Amino acid sequence: MAIKNRNVTVDGERAMTMGQFRAWMKTIDDDKDGKISKDELSAAVRGNGGWFAGWKAKRGVGSADSNGNGFVDESEIGNLVEFAQKHLGIKII
Repeated sequence: MAIKNRNVTVDGERAMTMGQFRAWMKTIDDDKDGKISKDELSAAVRGNGGWFAGWKAKRGVGSADSNGNGFVDESEIGNLVEFAQKHLGIKII
């Protein structure tokens, strides 16, 4: 599922609040297990028109996954926010 929020700042980044980011994360959790997999993140990046979705998803989950289980869970959302701001053009306001 793509990011529904289309707020764009003057520098061209998509902007959303932390609450909107968390809500978006829930929409891409296809199996509703409370964790985001590389495949789920890849589908979301691709659905939003992003290039190199598989590569970005692998790097995103790898960057955010502090416990090494291969998924991003609720406690690691902050890490994923940091990655999204640096590499996906998303600005959390």
